[in-house]
Amino acid sequence: MKKVALHNLGCKVNAYETEAMQELLAQHGYEIVPFEEGADVYIINTCTVTNMADRKSRQMLHRARKMNPSAVIVAAGCYVQARGEDADDCIDIVIGNNRKKDLIRILEEYEDGRWETGEGLLDIDHTDEYEELNVSRTAEHTRAYIKVQDGCNQFCSYCIIPYARGRVRSRKRESVLAEVRRLAEGGYKEVVLTGIHLSSYGVDTGDDLLRLIEAVHGTDGIERIRLGSLEPRIVTEEFAQALAGLPKICPHFHLSLQSGCNATLKRMNRRYTAEEYFEKCELLRRYFRDPALTTDVIVGFPGETDAEFEESRAFIDRVDFYETHVFKYSKREGTKAAGMEDQVPDEVKTARSSVLLELSRRKQAAYEEKLIGTTVEVLMEETVMRGGELYETGHTKEYVKIGRKGSENLTNKVINVEIESPLQIIH
Repeated sequence: MKKVALHNLGCKVNAYETEAMQELLAQHGYEIVPFEEGADVYIINTCTVTNMADRKSRQMLHRARKMNPSAVIVAAGCYVQARGEDADDCIDIVIGNNRKKDLIRILEEYEDGRWETGEGLLDIDHTDEYEELNVSRTAEHTRAYIKVQDGCNQFCSYCIIPYARGRVRSRKRESVLAEVRRLAEGGYKEVVLTGIHLSSYGVDTGDDLLRLIEAVHGTDGIERIRLGSLEPRIVTEEFAQALAGLPKICPHFHLSLQSGCNATLKRMNRRYTAEEYFEKCELLRRYFRDPALTTDVIVGFPGETDAEFEESRAFIDRVDFYETHVFKYSKREGTKAAGMEDQVPDEVKTARSSVLLELSRRKQAAYEEKLIGTTVEVLMEETVMRGGELYETGHTKEYVKIGRKGSENLTNKVINVEIESPLQIIH
């Protein structure tokens, strides 16, 4: 029995695919072991969203080689899809996107000496096949991420992902529902629908995300439905009103922003204005009581002046997000932004990042302060030590982590928790 260790880098889609590969391996008799010395095969599901992601991918590949020089090193996913077969000398097998489902056959062919270099990569730009991968259990015991879509057609000027993931491809609705039913039967109470560009679900198949959500909502056993990152344009009056009529929907919406300055948004090829974005946030607040709105913002995009940054900062302040994820612009070769003039110095990016992170901390604290004295519904997940005492913890529908003193083993139960102290809000 071969011992296989897996390591995931990157997004929730990558995490889903890693768990699906692990399940495939276990079904075919491989022994899954921790990512440490002693494995016969090491599989690293790589990421290429930033230069740092590239570096971490290379580091994990070399770490695996060092742990067992005679092991088979498999590099899967976006980094090798973008870089090709010669991504790194320490790699034995390259498996690009849309080939992970073939993992078992590829390992067998490599073992038998039938594997040929280059077979692990497809021309991802010219495939319309959705790669069918499935999970029946996940690393989390209460919440399951479900990949329903792959690829992206947006081509934001800073982003390499359309080149690594290809065009939009949607999973068949019945396949999604079959997996949701399996997970519900396995005891999962919450599902998170995710994809590379989730809002594009169904554009290639005649379906759409709202209809999928409504179908998932009808699954017995599932008590919560959470959505991955959404593009603001999907939030129409019809969309917001329909979601508000579905009691299982979590009022936690991650709307990707990237900048609150229209000139910067245009250079980014984001295809909406700050004013349009603000309208979408107001729509959600009209139909949901105090939803948790979160976002991503890039600082230091090429050409971003002090005045443009201030415009973006003021807009973020005005929207009043629960949480803002701040990223310093990372130059990606092969993208339009990489060749733009007026690249912003690193020290300026760092200073701007600090300003927005402090703003985010204040906004988060203000949102959470309003919870003191209220009773919230929590899906319990684990027990942690806090202030020298045991706390059972879980998340609200808004994805605020809440604790209550005790150790009653309430894991995977939905309970009401009265928040009497700031100590009950866990970070």
